[in-house]
Amino acid sequence: MASTNGYGNVTGGGLPTHTATSKPPVDDPRHQKQRLRRRRGCLCCACLAVTLVLVAVVLLILFLTVLRVRDPTTRLVSTRLIGVAPRLTFPALNIQLNVTLLLTVSVHNPNPASFSFPSGGHTDLTYRGAHVGDAEIDPGRVPSKGDADVKLALTLQADRFAGDLAQLVTDVETGSLPLEASTRIPGRVAVFGVFKRHAVAYSDCSFVFGVAELGVRSQECRDHTKL
Repeated sequence: MASTNGYGNVTGGGLPTHTATSKPPVDDPRHQKQRLRRRRGCLCCACLAVTLVLVAVVLLILFLTVLRVRDPTTRLVSTRLIGVAPRLTFPALNIQLNVTLLLTVSVHNPNPASFSFPSGGHTDLTYRGAHVGDAEIDPGRVPSKGDADVKLALTLQADRFAGDLAQLVTDVETGSLPLEASTRIPGRVAVFGVFKRHAVAYSDCSFVFGVAELGVRSQECRDHTKL
């Protein structure tokens, strides 16, 4: 039989003891694939986040620069008399007179976006607070950073000027009628043909109409656009 000495070592026929060295575990191929998938997923998420941030920055820059709508400006180019329509009503005798003027207005668009108005627009005309006429604006388009002529047929209902007859006589004697026109044109702006937004162009004008020449002597307009 094997015996042990005082130090606890095996003597005799026993086998010597020794400490076995452990080898590093070999990775399972399935675990490697899972780690690779997770790494690729993290990279995709990071790329997506960076892309979204870049898109947000680009859209912000476009909104602050390109897409910020600046107010257009209008200028009356010409006025032409195209019709006079008297009308009598019975049995109560009433004389009505409608005068139609063709106005050509130049519109300047300072924006890098075109403005189209396929439905046209409408203008209300007032004389010292009384509604005296209307005008329909034909459909059209104003190019980006460009100019376009807009034509409108303005019909004056002469009988409505007589609401304050004494004031009307005074204005006619001086040869000038103070008028105000309020215009509304709904349409759409398009930037590079890609970004499209609905917009409404407004124009409020005060002008003096010359009685002798049947034309506009002076005008002052306030133009603005709402998205």
